Amino acid sequence: MATHKSAKKRIRTNERKRQVNKTYSSRIKSSIKKVLESTDKIEAEKLYKTAVRNLDKGMVKGVIKKNTASRNKSRITRHLNNLKPVETKTE
Repeated sequence: MATHKSAKKRIRTNERKRQVNKTYSSRIKSSIKKVLESTDKIEAEKLYKTAVRNLDKGMVKGVIKKNTASRNKSRITRHLNNLKPVETKTE
C-alpha cells in the first residue's frame, strides 16, 4: 500500500480515470455493435453518426488510438454501404 501522500493521490486519480475510460470504451463498443447488427439502412445511418461521434470522442480523450478509431469507422462504413435501401411500394 502507498505511504506517500502523492502516491495515495495517484491511486485515487488512476481509479477515476479508469472508470471514465471504461465508460467511454463501453459506449464505443456498444454503438459499433448496434450499427453492425442493424439491417435497416435509415436506422443504420442514424446509429452510424452516433458511433462515429463516440469513436472520435474516445480518440480525443485518449481511450483508443487513432488507427483503431479509423479502422472501426472503416468497418462500420463498409457495413453501411453494403446495406440495401428499403424499398417502398408506390403504386
